[in-house]
Amino acid sequence: MNIREQLKGTGVAIVTPFNENETVDFNALEKLIDNIISNGVEYIVTLGTTGETPTLDKQEKLDIINFTFDKINGRVPVVVGIGGNNTKELISEVQSYPLDKAIAVLSACPYYSKPSQEGIFQHYKLIAEASPKPIILYNVPGRTGRNMEAATTLRLANEVANVCGIKEAGNNINQCMHLLRDRPADFLVVSGDDDLVLPELACGIDGVISVAANCFPKEFSAMVRAGLQFDFATAKKLNDPLLEVYNLLFTENNPAGVKAFLYEMGLIKNVLRLPVTKLSDSVHQKVKAYLVK
Repeated sequence: MNIREQLKGTGVAIVTPFNENETVDFNALEKLIDNIISNGVEYIVTLGTTGETPTLDKQEKLDIINFTFDKINGRVPVVVGIGGNNTKELISEVQSYPLDKAIAVLSACPYYSKPSQEGIFQHYKLIAEASPKPIILYNVPGRTGRNMEAATTLRLANEVANVCGIKEAGNNINQCMHLLRDRPADFLVVSGDDDLVLPELACGIDGVISVAANCFPKEFSAMVRAGLQFDFATAKKLNDPLLEVYNLLFTENNPAGVKAFLYEMGLIKNVLRLPVTKLSDSVHQKVKAYLVK
């Protein structure tokens, strides 16, 4: 079974819970993992942006990877996030991190440096050649400052053997449709935009790596499965109540929104590391009101 088949459906970009003193709350992480898996998601992504990875030191990252593997214990596939804008450092990380139990590496497009399309291609080519696991590209121009064009993604898909897919979070359905039309048959294309997943499923996308599925894993993954079966009446019925959730998750910051939901659900403490801060009181009250409703 290829990666496209193994990662079809809903993946969760899991948050990193913290204690009040900002150390990693492994008890809460275990609880969160169990809740996500028991509610039907297909796989988990650790050390994504939603996990506040830029604020974690190397030892914390290694501890989180190993803990996640141990607690999931083969129940679902695990994708590990390893991204950044220092190509040489990323090559070292994909070669040295404990990836034996990972199915793939998710690597965000280089941020801040704003490389050309050729620079993006060469960056991913070297990382893929060095990695012991397949690379899932991650296009998220809202965070990186540079869109990876469909032509660059397709060039990587066709020319670099160890590039197996993309998380497309360009907020651009037209670009997504071009990828879906022209991709190789075994190339995974998943959404990174929770609010666009339903229409993108109609275009033929393979699923999503989601933020919302941290707090609504059952409803969100059921919606995605319905869409993959082209049962859009059911998918719309499941998606409509989540529209307000998508707005609340991203209105100020991710993961401040999702951590507020998880806190109100009793799964984690509402603690984040700077420069990310908690939701403002007014938005947090909307989160509480939604859950009561």
